[in-house]
Formats: sequence, structure tokens, C-alpha cells
Amino acid sequence: MLKSVHHLAIICSDYRQSKDFYTRVLGLEVLQEIYRAERRSWKLDLALNGLYVIELFSFPDPPARVSRPEAAGLRHLAFAVENLDASIAELKQKGVICEPVRTDEHTGKRFTFFEDPDKLPLELYEI
Repeated sequence: MLKSVHHLAIICSDYRQSKDFYTRVLGLEVLQEIYRAERRSWKLDLALNGLYVIELFSFPDPPARVSRPEAAGLRHLAFAVENLDASIAELKQKGVICEPVRTDEHTGKRFTFFEDPDKLPLELYEI
């Protein structure tokens, strides 16, 4: 029945700031940007390596997302990277602070977390 994950939808509180973060800082490619006047809302379709992955939405005055302590629901969005140390260094140059590197006790793979402008937890997972 299911073929794959098609995309993830993220609602941001500051569209310009989040668009800058996901495109300039993380390097996602803009596929399409639409302003929906009837909803006073932007919709930005973003791709990673040519694959559509994120819909970034803006809505007037969205409620804050509970992130800490961890709440029920979607926990985080993880990105695969080949070199965790180089990826952390690149994010640091762009002003993004990553948590200390941890090792997955089951796979032995290294990973770290950081946040988007709305404090959505994002993960880098070394493959």
C-alpha cells in the first residue's frame, strides 16, 4: 500500500526567517513558492538533492509547539550526513549551535540535534 514518505509539513512563526534557515543555512532547494491570500499564508515546497521533502507553511499567529519536555507526537526530523563533524562545523559557521555528539547505542552511529528558528528539533545522523 504505502510507497514512501512524500513530504513533511512544517508551520513556522516567521516565514522569512524560516525560509532563510531551510534554504541558505540547510541548503534545501525551492521548488515552488505560493502565497495563498485567502488564508494569509505562504506555502514553500523544498527539495533535498532533487527530492521533494518539506512543505513550509506560514499562518497568522500559529500557537507555539511544545518541544521540551518531549511531548506526544512527531519528535523530530532527521537528515542523513556522511561526515558529522564537517556538517556540524558548517552549521556552526552559519550560527547554528548543535548539541554534543552522541552515539546510537544500537547502531553505533553518531548523531546530534539542533533547532530550526521555531525550536523544532532537527537531527544530523551520520551514515
